Amino acid sequence: MILIHCLAAIIASLCVATFFCTTVLVELFGSTMAIEAAKSLIVWPGLFVLVPSIVVAGSSGFVLAKTKGNRGGLIQNKKKRMPFIALNGLLVLVPCALLLDSWASNGGLGTRFYIVQLIELIAGAINLLLLGKNMRDGFRLTNRFRN
Repeated sequence: MILIHCLAAIIASLCVATFFCTTVLVELFGSTMAIEAAKSLIVWPGLFVLVPSIVVAGSSGFVLAKTKGNRGGLIQNKKKRMPFIALNGLLVLVPCALLLDSWASNGGLGTRFYIVQLIELIAGAINLLLLGKNMRDGFRLTNRFRN
């Protein structure tokens, strides 16, 4: 179960990091066609990799938490972060990705596109930070790091 949880968490984190970095790079250095392609790829296959990996990581994490006890509050910290990560993803990141893909594919790279893009980047950065903290605490739970 630990291996499944770890792999799912790594896949989810890599997806969010890839989406974030791709968005920043394509906005800074890419053409309109590159922006359209990036937004399309984030939706498909991106979201169809990300969403299941978050579900598997979250559900396997809850199963593992029952077997680990409190462990100095590390599990409680992870449990507190997960609802925010999930809600941020479902209520902000997924709708932003769908909107941005739709607008980009229809040539709508105007002001509203960039406002929503900024919201998506901020929400993505927050989720990356929280996923990173969960990963750090997970490593501590399995004695991968001593701090």
